[in-house]
Order: sequence, then C-alpha cells, then structure tokens
Amino acid sequence: MEMTVLTVGKMKDQSLRAGIEAYSNRLSVFCKMQIIEIPEEQLSDKMQAADIEKRRNDEGERILSHLTPEHYVMALSMKGRLWTPKRLSNEMERLSAKGQSQIAFVIAGALGLSEAVLDRSNEQLTISQKVFPHQLARLVLLERVYRAFQLSLGESI
Repeated sequence: MEMTVLTVGKMKDQSLRAGIEAYSNRLSVFCKMQIIEIPEEQLSDKMQAADIEKRRNDEGERILSHLTPEHYVMALSMKGRLWTPKRLSNEMERLSAKGQSQIAFVIAGALGLSEAVLDRSNEQLTISQKVFPHQLARLVLLERVYRAFQLSLGESI
C-alpha cells in the first residue's frame, strides 16, 4: 500500500518533526509513505474575503496537482466523521481488498481546504473532536494510521 500525506505548510516545530520522523519510520514497515509539503499562501490582516478565497483556491490547485485518479483521497476536516484507529483500520482493509493501493491524506493549512479539494475527496474525516494546529494534526494522523496498521495485524494498541 502507498500512503501520501499532502500537507499545506512546512513543519517548523522541531519536537513535532522528531515525532513525525519516528512514526514515518514505523510506518515504513507497513507501507510506502511520502509526505509532501505544499507551499502555504501568505496572509495579511488587510486581506479581503475574495483575496483569501483566491489564495485557498491556489493552495487547492497545488494540492490537486499531486493527486492522480488512482488516489483514494481522505481530507481531514472538522466537518468529517470521526475516525478512530479501528475504523481507519477497517477502511484500509476494505480498500486493500478492493485493490485500492494508493491512499492520500490531505491536511489543510490556515486557510482550510478549497471546495475543489473537498469535491475530489472520497472521504472527509476528523481524527479528533478537538481542533489541532495543522502541524500537530500531521503527527496525530501518522499516529492514527500507525495504530490502524497495528490493529489490522491483530496487534493490541
């Protein structure tokens, strides 16, 4: 299985980076994984709603440019359904059984996801009922995916 995490913005926090690298290494046993950082649009206090929407759409176009028709896309969104590691494990097993081998997770930046990205998504999910900064969401997502793989192998978490 191939996993791609498309995330807006660079990882700036060194302690989070260490955790992400640790989970990336653990996940490499289960799947081929890559993290792609999409450049984040710059904001200013004086921006109007139309400017913000244009920048969100620009980020969305850059996200979409990394997706192929073969990707099963899961967008992280507070509007999505809550996915526990068990539910994610079940979904990954279902997708694998259907021959779906490429999964892409999309994490928004400060502007959120464009409608085009949400429309392209096969699923919208949330990994917690709490709101996380997008950099922390990356770490939490990798932890959840790792736990999902452990569950699919019958390991306790």
